[in-house]
Amino acid sequence: MRRALLRHRRLLAAVLLCAAAGTCVEAFLPRGEPGAPVLAAASDLAAGTVLAAADVETLTLPSAAVPPGAQAHLKGLLGQRLAAPLRRGDVVTDTRLVGPGLLTGTAPGTVAVPLRPADPSTVRLVAAGQRVDVVVSTGNGYETAAASDVIARNLAVLWTSPPGEDSSSAWSASPAEAGLVVVAASAGDAAALAGSSTAGQVHLVLTAGR
Repeated sequence: MRRALLRHRRLLAAVLLCAAAGTCVEAFLPRGEPGAPVLAAASDLAAGTVLAAADVETLTLPSAAVPPGAQAHLKGLLGQRLAAPLRRGDVVTDTRLVGPGLLTGTAPGTVAVPLRPADPSTVRLVAAGQRVDVVVSTGNGYETAAASDVIARNLAVLWTSPPGEDSSSAWSASPAEAGLVVVAASAGDAAALAGSSTAGQVHLVLTAGR
């Protein structure tokens, strides 16, 4: 009887010791961080997409993994236009949307300037991230001498709108207008670019960047 009681006591002591060890280990393990909800693409989305509720889904990420500028509120996102394509699962951030976020990371004083090239097909040849020189051509070679001048160099393309695209954004071309190209420019270049369409025909020349 004593042997059985002693055996049970030893077994109980071993169980209690294991429980105490488990409690100590758990106390030293890092606790899970609370997740943060963010909006992400529910499918592959093309640049220029006007976002609807079906285009996005809510994901929960660790707080440390949430990228800067991540969008979390559906109401404020609806109707906004993508400035760049998204893969399914990509988090929607302010830099992916047409608007002030396009200037993120640029030098202080940089502004976004919309241009309308004389040849609408040019818009299809440029894309966000490329660099362009802006050339203005005047004269027709008959009544007045033809001349071309580079008025701004090495400008980053922020966004493009295909010609004739149906517009639901302040930065989009209307169906009756040629496509727009939005570039990042310094204040000095912006002044020259602002009057370029009235000075002559605007042309964009792709550059390798410097």
